[in-house]
Amino acid sequence: MTTSAMDAANPPNAGWKVSFVNNPDDPQGQHSTVSRRRLLTGGSIVAASLLGQGLVGSSARGAAGTEISTGKIDITPAAGTYLAGYGVDAPRRSTGTAAALFARCTIWWYAGSPHVIVSVDVLGFARGIHRSIRSQVLSLGVASADFALTANHTHNGPVLSDKLDPFIAYGMSNAQQAQVRTYSDGLATRIVQLVRDTLRGPRTPCTLDYQTVSQHFSYNREGLPYVESDVPILTARTPGGAPLAVLFSYGCHPVAAGPQTLFDPDYPGDAVSRVEAATGAFAQFLLGAAGDQNPSGTRGWAQRSMRGGELAQAVTSAVARPGNPLTGPTTTHYREVSLPLDVTPTADNLRQLSAVYGARMANTGLPGYYRRHAQQMISQVEAGTFATSIPLPIQSWTFTGAPSVRLLLAGGEIVSGYAVYFRARYGTSSRLLFAGYANEVPAYLPSDELLRMPSTYAGGIDSDFPGIAGGSMTVYGWLGHFRGKPDASSPDGVEQILINALDAALTAA
Repeated sequence: MTTSAMDAANPPNAGWKVSFVNNPDDPQGQHSTVSRRRLLTGGSIVAASLLGQGLVGSSARGAAGTEISTGKIDITPAAGTYLAGYGVDAPRRSTGTAAALFARCTIWWYAGSPHVIVSVDVLGFARGIHRSIRSQVLSLGVASADFALTANHTHNGPVLSDKLDPFIAYGMSNAQQAQVRTYSDGLATRIVQLVRDTLRGPRTPCTLDYQTVSQHFSYNREGLPYVESDVPILTARTPGGAPLAVLFSYGCHPVAAGPQTLFDPDYPGDAVSRVEAATGAFAQFLLGAAGDQNPSGTRGWAQRSMRGGELAQAVTSAVARPGNPLTGPTTTHYREVSLPLDVTPTADNLRQLSAVYGARMANTGLPGYYRRHAQQMISQVEAGTFATSIPLPIQSWTFTGAPSVRLLLAGGEIVSGYAVYFRARYGTSSRLLFAGYANEVPAYLPSDELLRMPSTYAGGIDSDFPGIAGGSMTVYGWLGHFRGKPDASSPDGVEQILINALDAALTAA
C-alpha cells in the first residue's frame, strides 16, 4: 500500500488521471462528527438512566467489573425471497435454506454500562437502515459509541434496501424492490428487539482474554502482496475459566459457496456453528479487511464447509487455553468521515459524463448491471441528484490489559492494505483487531495503489472509461470512483483522509 501517508519513497504514477464519480458491486470532506465516551469506574449515572427505562438486567446493576449478555434470532427469509451478492440480470430467487441465517448480539457490561455488538448474516447495511437501527438502539439507553452493527457479508443472504442497488445489481422491478423494503424494515425492527431483549436478559460475571492464531485460505484477488492470515479471538469466560462467549475474526470474502439458490451464511456461519458445538459457548464473527481477499479453491458447498471447519478448528484449539487478560471496553469512540468521489460537477464535465455513460448503456457487450448503472447515472446527472462524497462510520473500542487491545470497526469493504498499515503502527494483531463491514457498507474502500491501476474491481475503475465508475462502484450505484492522490501536490484523496480518520479514532480510544 503506497502513498505519501504510508510510503513517501514510492512516488505515484504521473500518468494516473480521473475526472468523474463512482460505480457499484460485481457478481464475482473530511468533516467528521465525533461521539466519545470515557467510562468512570462507578457507571452509576448510565445505570440509573437505563433503570428508568426498565432495560437493565436484574443481576449486579451498576457493579464494577465485566459481565456479559448474549442473544440471537433466526432471520432466514421464506423460500422465494431474493438473494444478494452477485450482479445478475434476473434476480436469484431462493428455493430454500442450506443453513439458517442469524442476527447475534453480544453485550459487554463494564462498570454497569452496556457495549453492544450485533452481527448479522447479510451482505451489508446501507446508510438508511443503519441509521434507523442506531437511532432506535440509542433510545434504549445505549451510547452511540457503544453500539456497533456488523454484517458477515455472505453472498447467499437476502437482498436489502439501497446497497447493493437492487435495480442496478439484480435487475429488480419496482414490485420486487417493494418486497425487499418490507423485509428490510422488518429486519431492522427485529434487530432492535434483539438488542432490547438482550439488554433485559441475564448478565453473567466474566473474565476476558485475547489471543491471535492464523489461517491461510485467503489470497489477494487484486494481485497485491497483502494476504490476511491473522485470526484474533476475544473470549469471555466464567471465573472458573469455562468459555461463555467467543468473538473471532478473519479477513476473507464470504464467497466460498459461490452463487447458490439456498440461503446460507457461508464459511463464517459454518465456523460459528462449529465453535458453538465444540465449546458450548456463544460465538460471533467479525469480518476483517476483506475487500481484496478471496478464499482459494473451487467454489461450492464442499469449499464452504472445508473453510468453515478450518477456521473453527483454529479458534476452538485456541479457546482451550487462556490468552492475554483484558478488562473493558474502557474507552469507546464513534465518528463519521466524508470520503470524496472523483467528480467535477461543472456543466461541461457533466455533459461529457452523460455522453460517456450513454456509450456504456448502448454497449450490449457489457454485463447488464453496467448498462443499468449507466442508465441510472444519466438520470442522476439530469436530475442533479448525484453524490460527490460518501459518509463513512468509524468506531473504536479499547480493552485494557498488558498489553491493551484496540478494536477498530471500519465501515465499507475496506481493503487489506489498511489493516497491514495500522497493525504495523499499533503493534500487530496482538494489539489491534481490525474489522470492516461495520455499521454501513456504501462501497469498497480502495488504497492509492488500487486507484492508480488502469483497471481494478476494488478500486472501481475499468479500462473502457477509467475516469468514471467501474468495477465495484457500478453495483453500489455511484457516479464515479473515489478520488485518489496522484502526486504530492494534489489534494488529499480517500486514502489520506481515511488514514487520518482511522488514526484519530484509534488515538481517541
